[in-house]
Order: sequence, then C-alpha cells, then structure tokens
Amino acid sequence: MLKLNNIYKKFNKNMADEKIIFEDFNLDIKKGEFVVIIGGNGAGKSTLMNLISGSILPDKGEIFIDSQNVTYLQEHQRAKFIGRVFQDPLKGSAPNLTIEENLSLALLRDKKRGLLFGISQNNREFFKNELKKLDLGIENRLESKMGVLSGGQRQAVTLLMACLVKPKILLLDEHTAALDPKSSVKILELTEKIISEHHITALMITHNLNNAKKFGSRVIMLENGKIKLDTSKDKIDFDSI
Repeated sequence: MLKLNNIYKKFNKNMADEKIIFEDFNLDIKKGEFVVIIGGNGAGKSTLMNLISGSILPDKGEIFIDSQNVTYLQEHQRAKFIGRVFQDPLKGSAPNLTIEENLSLALLRDKKRGLLFGISQNNREFFKNELKKLDLGIENRLESKMGVLSGGQRQAVTLLMACLVKPKILLLDEHTAALDPKSSVKILELTEKIISEHHITALMITHNLNNAKKFGSRVIMLENGKIKLDTSKDKIDFDSI
C-alpha cells in the first residue's frame, strides 16, 4: 500500500545548520495496517508524515501509494487519497465555515470542484448520521461555525472529514496531543473505531507510550532518521524503551 524507497532528505543545504533527516530510508506499510510511530524530538516523525503527504518532497528516492508513484506529486494532488489530522485542532478545517460546509468540502475531496458547491438535503441527512456516530451531541448543529466547537469536538469532526471519503492512507500527526485527557481518550477511541470499520491504512505519531501500547497493530520507533525498532505491538517490551 505505502512504500518509501531509498529516501534522502536534507534541510538547510550548504548552510551552517544543514541537517540530514533521512538517508537511504526505506519503509513498507501493508494495506489495512494501523502503524504507531514513536521516537524522540528530531527523530524524523513529522518529516516522514510531510514526505508522505507531499507537503515536502524528497531530495532522492521514491514514494509509492497503492503502486502509484507519487514522489513528485504536490500535496493538493495527493489529497484525494490521503487524509490527515494534525496536532492542532485549528488545522484541517475552516473555522468561519459551518460544520456542514466543512463536511461538504471534505466530501468533494476526490472530485473536481466548481466555483460553488451546494448542500443537498440528502447530504445533510448523511452528515447528521455520521456526526451522530461521534456521540458528541453535535449532529443537530450543522449550521454552527466550526470555530465555536471545543478542541475535542473540532478534532472529532476533522477526523470525520479526513475519512468521509475513504482515504488510501490516513496520517495522524499527534492528533490528540493538544487535547485534555478525557477528550484525548475519546478521539483515540473514535480513531480506532473508524479505522477498523473502514479498513483504513493508517500511521499515527504519538509520544505517549500508553497509547502505543493500546492502539494500532505495529510499532515503529524512529531515532535520528533511522528505524530503530519495527515490530508487532504484542512483541514489544515497552518498559525497556
């Protein structure tokens, strides 16, 4: 499903603070895997997400998604088959648009858009049903602005938006780190439910080892741009990490 072959990425080339993040980096994620990525600051976790999403491009190497070479596709070109949820609940949605307008834009992710988009009654009923599954009591607030939702509510809607049109890859970039503990647990449970129900291939960054223990099926530890550990979650002694 996802392959990174011989990836090389350097920042600040020919400058005093030049830094090589990845050198001859390889990764193979199978369809339907839920991979949890751990590692310290500067290990390369977010750079990996940015390379997969297309927000940055590799200096060398190739990236394949579902056998399609996407190495030099821009971020907007990959958006039709990649969903991403960021750490900041303010990212990934438009605060001045209503909930239904945000969901409508997400629904159009893999379609050509005109200058205007309409929201049909059928779409409204669909949105209500999907929001009801979140169990947050916001299914009757379609006309509320996204900006008035709490951080947890907004992150839940953003997660729904990322999966409304089933993505080939779902990227979760520490998507609960900015939330309070109760909201964090709720979002992680929703994440696991959505991934399981739709059989989505997912990569989730976390600094929380308890979350790494509980969620996903495979754990990858990055250190200085290299894979230090890559194994089934059940085979890891987390106390030794």
